Amino acid sequence: MSVALRLYEQLTEAGEDKTRAKLIAEAFEHLEDRYPQLKDVATQGQVRETELRLQKEIKEVEARLRTEIESIRLDMKEIDARLQKEIKEVEATLRLEIEKTRLEIREVEVRLTQAIHRQTLWVVGSVGAVVGLIRLLEWYLTHMPNP
Repeated sequence: MSVALRLYEQLTEAGEDKTRAKLIAEAFEHLEDRYPQLKDVATQGQVRETELRLQKEIKEVEARLRTEIESIRLDMKEIDARLQKEIKEVEATLRLEIEKTRLEIREVEVRLTQAIHRQTLWVVGSVGAVVGLIRLLEWYLTHMPNP
């Protein structure tokens, strides 16, 4: 027999109100003993309210994350553009420096070639002068009277 049915029978058999009130109080006490955390149990409405609140918070967090991700993407694009510009500037500077160095190397080659040419002329001229002196000395020795 169920607790509610037993309580009903006891209430109908009890004659006075005091006894009935005592039976009702004992039934409540029995319920409290049986379900002590009943006050801690959430109702279906409370669970639904909490679920809706959590869904709302999740949507807010997702929206914030999307905003932050988009901001980071924009920052990355800006950084990439700045880096590409700097890379192009460095490449241009390097090209100019390479061309400048090539010109300097060509100038050094020209000066070196000219210096080699001048030294060659000097050596050829010196050798010619020595040969001339040797021929002059030879002529002098062959045409001079013997003493």
